[in-house]
Amino acid sequence: MDILAILIPVSLGLGAVGLGAFLWALRHRQFDDPNGDGQRVLSDRWDDRPPPD
Repeated sequence: MDILAILIPVSLGLGAVGLGAFLWALRHRQFDDPNGDGQRVLSDRWDDRPPPD
C-alpha cells in the first residue's frame, strides 16, 4: 500500500504534463489543418524552396 503513495502523485504529474502538452499544441495551432499537411508531404507541388519570382 505504500507504493500507492508514490504512484498516485506520479500519475497525476504525468497527466498534468500530458494536458500541458495538449494545451500548448492547441495554442500553437498544431491541429489547424492535419489533412493539408499530410497532402503536402506526398505532393510534388510543394517543396521547401520559395517560389520563383
